[in-house]
Amino acid sequence: MKEKWLWILSAGILAAGMPSAVYGAEENTEVKGEVYAFIAASLSNSMEEIQKDFNEIYPGVEIFYNADSSGTLQTQIQEGARCDIFFSAARQQMDTLLEEGLVKEDTVTDLLENKVVLIKPAGGETAVTGFENITAAENIALAGESVPVGQYAREIFANMEILEEVEQMEINEGKNVTEVLAAVSEGSNEVGVVYATDAASVADSVEIIAEAPADSLDTSVVYPAGMTEDSEASEEDQEAAELFMEYIQSEEALAVFEEYGFAPYEAE
Repeated sequence: MKEKWLWILSAGILAAGMPSAVYGAEENTEVKGEVYAFIAASLSNSMEEIQKDFNEIYPGVEIFYNADSSGTLQTQIQEGARCDIFFSAARQQMDTLLEEGLVKEDTVTDLLENKVVLIKPAGGETAVTGFENITAAENIALAGESVPVGQYAREIFANMEILEEVEQMEINEGKNVTEVLAAVSEGSNEVGVVYATDAASVADSVEIIAEAPADSLDTSVVYPAGMTEDSEASEEDQEAAELFMEYIQSEEALAVFEEYGFAPYEAE
């Protein structure tokens, strides 16, 4: 029996029907099962709201969220954690799991986009006015190199030809974007790099200094979602996971994501 991870963010009772028939439907208690969804930490608030919406209508499926950096979630899946849906903050982690046969290729979809921003504590003093002079700060909070937002930050610095200078700074390295956000909002660091959606979630605690320059990232900040191979899932569990996967792509769910600052993915 694969271990059920103890650091699951939250559990709730919900079930999903076809995306076009979610709201306005009568309570449906027939669909049952357990769904384990591994989600990037930056999705936590929006996914919790999506779960609450479903709880009002579909009480038969239990959803377990595990929220962390996409790199950490990837490792957990590789090590055998029970998981039905992987919702990553970058393509790299999803692509790795696809190559290893741990994700069902025909279920993967690029769903959302985000932006990378530079922040400071609300009311904080700093000489930094943008990414171009970030080294003017005495210290900086950055996510680790296995974390998508940390990878994006380093790509930005490399393309701006300031990566070596940034690496010489005093860096507070967080294991996920939530830790970086907390370090800046609490005033432990002068500046930090997070997603725009994270900054918006604590707008009373942090201020956005600047968005990453348009030409500083080689690719968009894309969030792909896909179903993983779960050998422990019963037929009921598999059906529930498929329905939930359908729902997070629905207009109703996308509207929630947009409320939290995400944009629906549009192919270039």
